[in-house]
Amino acid sequence: MYADKFLSWKPLLIFGLGLLDFAVCTAGGILTVKIMNLFLKEKINPLIGSAGVSAVPMAARVSQIEGMREDKTNFLLMHAMGPNLAGVIGSAAAAGMFIAMFK
Repeated sequence: MYADKFLSWKPLLIFGLGLLDFAVCTAGGILTVKIMNLFLKEKINPLIGSAGVSAVPMAARVSQIEGMREDKTNFLLMHAMGPNLAGVIGSAAAAGMFIAMFK
């Protein structure tokens, strides 16, 4: 692929929208857990919500690293893999719906 094709507005717009999507999904997951914690007796670590992005396994690893940075006894990796895989399943379901709609 040549640079004049790749460095046009369309690929840069797609990259920017993808970056915006990851930021919104991560913030949305954290805010959702914070709202849930208002009503729960047993609180959930908000970093678990940030792992709902379907970037397996990096989103869960980032939650683990950030959790251990704050408290060395935090072991969030396996807990973060649940929402991480749920994001993958949701992405696959959405892709299936798009394929069915545009077929």
